[in-house]
This record gives sequence, structure tokens and C-alpha cells, in this order.
Amino acid sequence: MFNPMKDPAQTSRPMPVPAGRLNRFARLGSMTAGIAGNMAIQALGEVGRGTRPSLQNLLLTPANMHRMADQLAQMRGAAMKMGQLISMDAGEVLPAELAEIMARLRDQAHFMPPRQLKQVLTKNWGDNWLRAFAKFDVQPIAAASIGQVHRAMLRDGRDVAIKVQYPGIARSIDSDVANVARLIKMSGLLPKGFDLAPYIEEARTQLHEETDYIREGANLQHFATLLAGDADLVVPALHTDWSTQDILTMSYVEGTPIEAAADAPQTERNRIATVLIDLTLRELFDFGVTQSDPNFANYRYNAETGKIILLDFGATRHLDPAISTAYRTLMKSGLAGDAAGLRNAATQMQFIDGNSPHDATILAMIDTVFHALRSQETFDFADRTLSNQLTKDSAALAQSGYGPPLVPIDTLYLQRKFGGMFLLANRLKARLPLREHLARYV
Repeated sequence: MFNPMKDPAQTSRPMPVPAGRLNRFARLGSMTAGIAGNMAIQALGEVGRGTRPSLQNLLLTPANMHRMADQLAQMRGAAMKMGQLISMDAGEVLPAELAEIMARLRDQAHFMPPRQLKQVLTKNWGDNWLRAFAKFDVQPIAAASIGQVHRAMLRDGRDVAIKVQYPGIARSIDSDVANVARLIKMSGLLPKGFDLAPYIEEARTQLHEETDYIREGANLQHFATLLAGDADLVVPALHTDWSTQDILTMSYVEGTPIEAAADAPQTERNRIATVLIDLTLRELFDFGVTQSDPNFANYRYNAETGKIILLDFGATRHLDPAISTAYRTLMKSGLAGDAAGLRNAATQMQFIDGNSPHDATILAMIDTVFHALRSQETFDFADRTLSNQLTKDSAALAQSGYGPPLVPIDTLYLQRKFGGMFLLANRLKARLPLREHLARYV
């Protein structure tokens, strides 16, 4: 049966996904105009108080952040996905109250009403699809930027999780990305001289790949093969007979949010962090392929079995072997305290250009990380000393007029993955012999 489930604690709600390029363009335009109006009112107020308004401060107000988060959550698709990417590091950039508002884009999304959901399923599976199901819960167990996930039971006994893509999302990517790029440029947050275009183009390409569920299914199977028999990790099985370009059907694996493990004993939290950091290093140095989205929602935890469930392989990237070699050289030099080797590796990876007045500062920041690793037998992820220092140094670098060089896109995705693993280990308050662990790979 097509069974509605109610969760009164859930803050998201059923809301049709706006489809059509003109409709979505109008909504983004309305959001931008509303933000601009708020900025104008705020600017007049500041002028009236005798202060000179800052474009950045005018944009980053609670009212504007609320408006942006609400509109992006309603639109879903590429617009919301880019908001999620922006919000991943919001806690290190925005004031706490604004970071909390933007973090909503990571934690919730509205979902399709049952009528719209049924239209999508019928388009993909035909008119009589419901006869094959013993149960289909219309209330999603997860909803995100590109699709929502439903649990169902097929009459043949298979317990499945069905990922359903929002209608019109793939067709709206190009216009959504272009409009969000305009909003970013309007914000005044970009360093002077920073070329946003290559990153916007890469975001467009990545989002088109993520809406290809046939491709994601192949990635899912590839990781299942790589991790077959792993004692700690589980990858759901793909059911190709119920999967299409817009629907991905997998086995349902029981688990809770990975953050729930923060209440586990210290030894278990350490083990979970070790497993996921080790997986990241295996992806880089052994597999040559990485699941590049470190969103916490992509990891689940089963306290009874101790298994970690891996989800969402839409952002899978195959890595250039040269990237793996460069990271190995960088880590080896950093762990050894080899300043010359570290400088050569950083230049090769384009973290520095070799002739910039900012090179010494960037190298010092890189060495700050490796010094923390070299000097501690056990690295305490709950200690914010290192991250606070790096945040302070980054802010000073930005204020000095530094414009970051264009680094390879694979490097950017890997840096985001490393950052995500650090944040997760911090959430778990893990304590690990991290230097020893890294040394095994380099």
C-alpha cells in the first residue's frame, strides 16, 4: 500500500518542487531582489547612524540568511546543493547565529507531496508499479537537494531504500548554477582577483553527474566490490530492476545518523573515526577513486553490529594518479619536518605559486598542521587549538589581499573530504595516533 507516515518532530514539510526554467529563475530572482531590498534598507539605516555600510555586512544579516536558506530549501536542486556546499565551512567563516541558519540546508529539505511523488514513480515504472509492492511509505526517510529516499517492501520480500530524483532538477542545473554564481559575486565575499568561473563550471559538471542515477548505481557497485568483505563498512546492494535514470533502488540497511555515535564509549568513537579516515586514505592512495562529498548524512551507524553504512555515491570522482603521488610527497615531507620538500610539494600542487609574497605565510600554515601531527603521539580532535589558529591565519591572509591560485579540481574535492573527516572526528571527540596512521601510507 502507498502508506503515509507522520513524524510530528520533522521540521520539513511536503512542498511541490518548482519545475521549469522560467519558474525557477523567477524564484531565484525574487530571492535576490528581496535580499537586495533588505540590504538597501539596512544601508540607509547605517548611513543615518553616520556609519559607512559594508556590502559584506549588509548581505550577512540574519534576515537575509533566513530568506536565502528558506528559498534554497524550497527550490532544492542545484540551487540548494550549492548552498549546502557554501554552508559546509560556514562555522569557520560566519558568525555563530548565521552559521546556524545556513546549516539548515545540510540538515533538512522539504519533500514532494504524495501526488507529485506518484507522478514521478509512474513516469519511471509504468502505471501498475504499485502492485509489485507490499508496502511503500510515502513519507521519506531522507530528503536532500537532488532527491528524497523512501523505504518500501517488495512483494518478493526485498526491503529497499528508493532514492527518487525531484522532477526537472537535471534540466534546471545550468540556470540555477548561473544564478547562484551571480548571488555569490554580489556578496562581496570573494577575494579580489579571484576567478570564480572555473569553479562554477566544475560545480555545473559535478551536479549533472550527480543527477545521473545510472552513473551513481555503477559507482555504488564499484565501491561494493572494493569493500567486499570489509569488517567495518557496509555498502547497500543495487537493485537494477527497479532503478532508472531518475530512481535508484538499493537494499535498506538499518542505521542511525553517524553523529549519534558521539554518545558511544571513547574506544568506539576512536574506532569509527579510524575506519573513516582510513577509508579516505585508501581512496586516495589505493583505490584511485573517492566519494568526495563528506556530508555527515552520507554515513550511518549501526550500534548493534558496529558497522558504518556508506551512502550516496553521486559525487564519486576518479583521481589522477599524479594527485595521489603529490599528496604522498606532501605528507611525507610534512611528517618528516622537511621544509624544502614541503615547499616543493606545495608548489607542485599549486598551493603556492613559488614567487608570491604570501608563499611563506601559506607554507607556515601547512607546517602548523604537520607540526601538530609530529608533536603529538595522540591527536585530540576535540581540541580546537589547531583549527582556531588556522581560521585566524586564513582571515588575516584574506584581509591582506591574498587571492588563492587556481588549484586542480581534484585537489579541491580532496581538501573538502579531508575537512569533512576532521569535522566528523571532532564531533566524535576522537583521539587517535594520527601521525602513526598517516605514516603507514606515505
